[in-house]
Amino acid sequence: MTAPCSDALVFFGATGDLAYKKIFPALQAMIKRGELSMPIIGMARAGWSLDKLRERAHDSLEHNGGVDADAFAKLSAQLRYVDGDYRDPATYESLKLLLGDVKRPLHYLAIPPSMFGAVVQGLANAGCVKNARVIVEKPFGRDLASAQALNRTLHKVFQESAVFRIDHYLGKEAVQNLLYFRFANAFLDPVWNRDHIDNVQITMAESFGVQSRGAFFDEVGTLRDVVQNHLLQVIALLAMDAPVGREPEAMRAEKLRLLRAMRPLDPSQVVRGQFKGYLGEAGVAADSQVETFAALCLYIDTWRWAGVPFYIRAGKHLPITATEVVIHLKCPPLAIFDEISLATSNYFRFRLSPEVVISVGARVKQAGEAMRGEPVELIARHQSRSEKLPYERLLRDAIHGDPSLFTSDDSVEAAWRVIDPIFAQASAIHEYLPGTWGPTAAMNIVSDEEGWHDPKPEEATPC
Repeated sequence: MTAPCSDALVFFGATGDLAYKKIFPALQAMIKRGELSMPIIGMARAGWSLDKLRERAHDSLEHNGGVDADAFAKLSAQLRYVDGDYRDPATYESLKLLLGDVKRPLHYLAIPPSMFGAVVQGLANAGCVKNARVIVEKPFGRDLASAQALNRTLHKVFQESAVFRIDHYLGKEAVQNLLYFRFANAFLDPVWNRDHIDNVQITMAESFGVQSRGAFFDEVGTLRDVVQNHLLQVIALLAMDAPVGREPEAMRAEKLRLLRAMRPLDPSQVVRGQFKGYLGEAGVAADSQVETFAALCLYIDTWRWAGVPFYIRAGKHLPITATEVVIHLKCPPLAIFDEISLATSNYFRFRLSPEVVISVGARVKQAGEAMRGEPVELIARHQSRSEKLPYERLLRDAIHGDPSLFTSDDSVEAAWRVIDPIFAQASAIHEYLPGTWGPTAAMNIVSDEEGWHDPKPEEATPC
């Protein structure tokens, strides 16, 4: 049964950085596609006016993709604004008045989680939650206990079916393509298991540092910022079984089953690093022990994946900006022609950003008399960048009540159960030089034979 669409979008934090960089460009894109014709009510406590919010939206679009004159005119006409303190009941009375005959509002909390309780209670007290949905931004807590507390706060007012936890990474076209490639190609399933796959590696590398976000980053670190959410979700898409049916809940159920099968991390299988110079960044504590790099090994206790290591590496100030997944297949059982090591065996490679590439690593015979081979890469897909913005896709789905790309409360808590052991005991921070692949201790996570697969600049390939 198709869920009824929301008929108004209320977004808290309308004057903030997220709205400026992501939300306004997504709203213009949706209007341009004819997918958004409802009132858009900005909420903030900045002492602004509607005209100033419109100016902010225009400036946002000029610096993030460009202004489409017709679409912006419609966006400007649909915009409303309520200014007030989130703890003041009068703020919500003003919102209630502005909503008027709206029957199914969508409330988007693009604000710090510390304000969620006050906002959802204010909405409830003012009568703004009947038939409503709510979008909340990550981080979904700092650990399992805080995530559970956050879920309890939301559930006091909203049923779980009305809660949409947004992780923009799941809205990326490349991540969606990963899921499609897995289940649309029958040739994969026979080899997609422990009998044929030796290990899986995921690298999320950034060549830049904290970029004036030192105070924020020093509160979270790499493990909380990208591993617990983005990268565990990527592993879920890689390792889950096919969903039973096409309903959104079927997809979420399979991801939850996979997350629950992940073994809690062994702190001895985690290396945390910090780039040299981090302590001098603005907003960073002088004695900070927050990691800017993490490398780890985890296991999934299912029949399909038992014994297969999943390696994750993520960090800042690495040699390249790229996110890449490499699935290493096992070597042939006998060396008939020449010796093949894990470093030169077959593989599947998924470049998720900044380019979008799916490729297969194979071996072919070298020219000459000897039966010796060389590695080649077969590009399966090299996609252009003309896809929807992640926030555009996710906002549209939330408006239509489709939870497929959103994270459930159970999945959030399951992911924290995997990561929590790392925070239970202090571990050493290893310094590394900017522009390197992290501390040398990270090499101990993988075996000498395997080694890390370092992403390289992508060569131009015809689409």
